[in-house]
Amino acid sequence: MANLNQRHPKNVNGNFYVDFTCIDCDTCRWMAPEVFERVDEQSAVYDQPANDAERLNAMQALLSCPTASIGTVEKPQDIKVAHQSFPILIEDNVYHCGYHAENSYGAASYLIHNSDGNILVDSPRFAPPLVKRLEEMGGVKYMYLTHRDDVADHRKFREHFGCDRILHTNEINNDTRDVEIQLTNFEPAQFAPNLLIIPVPGHTKGHTVLLYNQKFLFSGDHLAWSPVLNHLIAFQQVCWYSWEEQLKSMCHLAKYAFEWVLPGHGRRFHADKQTIEHQMQQCIAWMESVGN
Repeated sequence: MANLNQRHPKNVNGNFYVDFTCIDCDTCRWMAPEVFERVDEQSAVYDQPANDAERLNAMQALLSCPTASIGTVEKPQDIKVAHQSFPILIEDNVYHCGYHAENSYGAASYLIHNSDGNILVDSPRFAPPLVKRLEEMGGVKYMYLTHRDDVADHRKFREHFGCDRILHTNEINNDTRDVEIQLTNFEPAQFAPNLLIIPVPGHTKGHTVLLYNQKFLFSGDHLAWSPVLNHLIAFQQVCWYSWEEQLKSMCHLAKYAFEWVLPGHGRRFHADKQTIEHQMQQCIAWMESVGN
């Protein structure tokens, strides 16, 4: 729990605050940008919520904080409402799960609510309120894991829901050695008529992304939006395998059409397919320039 005695001095006065345990994962800043900002490589409250919508966003960020670094001076009376708001609808039948996990450094997880069986994309925290909501929505049939970094509580979800986990064999370690579906090659795999798994080695050797309905790209740590550079990027400073391979993977990925980039880390991006195509080319040009 957040500690008022460790409250960051850059927080404005008021009910919400962030303490010094913040790990600068960016979760609260993109979930409630009207409330939180980055200060001294941590987050802080720069403006207290001004209405019910902003308060709900701030409460959702509080519950999603992987280190429980966000607190309120007064005991929140609407905490149950905030819990019940998860997973948060993005568009169509795609949701943001919230409840980010510290051992995934605050990575986002998503839910595809599918009549053929729900799919979790990467693992959130195994938080009882979220688990209850997932039960109400039909449980979890598959857990698709983009790569080794964002697996968090995958084992608990498997034990509770009996879901089959999907991960590339090059991402397997002691914690994931019993994953049910292990991908073995580097060719796109049509997992279902509307689900395509695309290998994108680079960030890690066996990283894959998931394209759903030719609209939603669940990009893991391969691709995200940068509000600083104002274009799509890859993460060069945390490229654990090969920047050259990641560039090749990005060029391959640019052949596909989609409208949403939903990353584990970094910001989402939504635009029409033509704009996305342009953004992908801009990303590739930027990667080539910084790689030289």
